[in-house]
Amino acid sequence: MGTIVSFHAHPDDESIGSAGTLARAAAAGHRVVLVFATRGELGEPVPGVLEPGEQLVLRRSAECYASAQALGAKRVEFLGYTDSGMMGEPTNDAPYCFWRADVEHAARELAVILDEEEPDVLTIYDDNGGYGHPDHIQVHRVGRRAAELSAVPVVAQSTVNRDWMTRGVRGMARAGQLPEGWEAPLIEEPTFGKPESEITHRVDAVDFVEQKKASMRAHASQIGPDHFMLTMPDPLFAMGMGVEFYVVDPLPSPAATPELFEELFIPLR
Repeated sequence: MGTIVSFHAHPDDESIGSAGTLARAAAAGHRVVLVFATRGELGEPVPGVLEPGEQLVLRRSAECYASAQALGAKRVEFLGYTDSGMMGEPTNDAPYCFWRADVEHAARELAVILDEEEPDVLTIYDDNGGYGHPDHIQVHRVGRRAAELSAVPVVAQSTVNRDWMTRGVRGMARAGQLPEGWEAPLIEEPTFGKPESEITHRVDAVDFVEQKKASMRAHASQIGPDHFMLTMPDPLFAMGMGVEFYVVDPLPSPAATPELFEELFIPLR
């Protein structure tokens, strides 16, 4: 059996981009490890979800463990940086935020965990962090460098296939399969995800969408029951969230390709 380490910026990020991959890996007997750069201190809590005096940072930390249980992950770690907030906000200049972290130093922190786990695959985000969030971009930079330091065989950059999503939503709209009044997010923005031409692999996780939803629900401080992802019709959720996409560059040599990677990741071409 193999090991997959999944590196994320904030609690709940693992639920959205790679939960299906992780749940499928765990179900197949592989070891799954979650690492978070921050504890998501600057997230906006769902109104009324926190108890009087409850600190968001403590709630979000606890939610990571509940999500890990839902996915079958065996270890959860935090690098200890603070949330940087959205790009352009004054919080980007906070001295201990992840965006301001020295990439080499942060990568060495992550590499300690990678050296312990000796993963076959490390998941990070694409070079724009999926949608331009500074902490997500930093996950890409730090993750790639840490993988070099620890000689991880495969680095899989999680991304959104915006062509896939656009085709699916338009097709369901033409077929009248979208609920009245349901609005899709702005998935055609050029800063959102990647075009299909730049994506190298997919992971089919349709059979694990319930685990993915359970992971999302575990992050109740951020993803309420009326969140657009949890109100998607089941067919749309399965289509849009049940297949996860990655950029793997460089590809491992055939002789050094881990079995876990070959088992889960399907080339698009």
